[in-house]
Amino acid sequence: AGGTRGAVLTRRGITLRVLLRDGLLEPARGVLSIYYLGKKFVGDLGADGTITWQETGQVFNSPSAWATHCKRLVNPAKKSGCGWASVRYKGQKLDQYKAAWLRKHQPNAPPAEESLASEGEEEEMPEEEEEEATREGRVPVLEPAATKKPEEKSKKQHGDGALCFADHGPPGKRLESKHRVPVRYCTLGTRDLARNPQTLVEVTSFGAINKFQPFNVAISSNVLLLLDFHSHLTRSEVVGYLGGRWDTNTQLLTVLRAFPCRTRLGDAEAASAVEEEVNQPWGPYYHGNPGVESKIAPFWVMPPPEQRPNDYGIPMDVEVAYIQDGFLTNDVLQEMTLLVEFYKGAPDLVKFQELWNQDQTYLDKLKGSLASHTPKDQSFTHILEQIYSLLKLSS
Repeated sequence: AGGTRGAVLTRRGITLRVLLRDGLLEPARGVLSIYYLGKKFVGDLGADGTITWQETGQVFNSPSAWATHCKRLVNPAKKSGCGWASVRYKGQKLDQYKAAWLRKHQPNAPPAEESLASEGEEEEMPEEEEEEATREGRVPVLEPAATKKPEEKSKKQHGDGALCFADHGPPGKRLESKHRVPVRYCTLGTRDLARNPQTLVEVTSFGAINKFQPFNVAISSNVLLLLDFHSHLTRSEVVGYLGGRWDTNTQLLTVLRAFPCRTRLGDAEAASAVEEEVNQPWGPYYHGNPGVESKIAPFWVMPPPEQRPNDYGIPMDVEVAYIQDGFLTNDVLQEMTLLVEFYKGAPDLVKFQELWNQDQTYLDKLKGSLASHTPKDQSFTHILEQIYSLLKLSS
């Protein structure tokens, strides 16, 4: 194009740089994604139109190159990536942004031009692929990205949950602290005593390192309900132990019990600030997750290779099967009651009568999140209501 805005561009001439230049896209971390055969890949969009795959830090010059690489990890027989039809920008397929550019800048362009691929890419044929994202079919907004309000941009940040701990309080009641960005594993190098031990490291998918998950994990819904309940009670970090069974024949780890620790992690003056920095993106009240349901993301730290024993372990994203229990067991109800008693009157106890958003209280938020972990038998509902009543009295 070379700046000749008046010249007619075919779809082959429309690149990510063109869409960035004209404000249909904006460079940001984690805005690009691919869903393929049950796997999800996330990428950063650079100001120069390049794509950086978050898992490995690899840089690709086009959506097609990135999509082909990722899909071949899942399906080695894959020949092309159908990049513009597969890569999504904030949930919307890139080819729809391309079409929107044509409608806005060249409304009278010949229809035949629409069938051409983008610059630097091969012709792409439609393909069927398993997608987790909803097929919305919406037309991208043609308003330049720079005009978005700051508060809208802040909502685009995402955080993940942790299986073993969470929570540090409602917005507006946390200590002010510098936002810490997780680093990629590939940037760590060998073990270094000078490195901050609180460094956050992004999890890596097994597909990103051409491996399969070496074991299977299943988690009881009662376990999820209890740890989710625990994480909602306080503005401080919470921890606990998980117990279950390991089957050597099937390589299946089944998590059947949760044991919340009713204790404080530390009383040092600096501890609260450190915990806030480390745990802000992990809790159920994190602003990056505006939904009611908590995000619980198990991970496993894989030991370093034998030939590089001084490397750090690799935090791996673990796929989990969730088992819905038939009923709520007495030990879970007892643990919930003990937790309410432990945090009763504590300064960091969440005030459940206060508003979490414009329409819901923190108690409403808690109920909504726990609803996704309830057992098949609904006769326990009145018992949970009793616990909720205790919560309101305690806070």
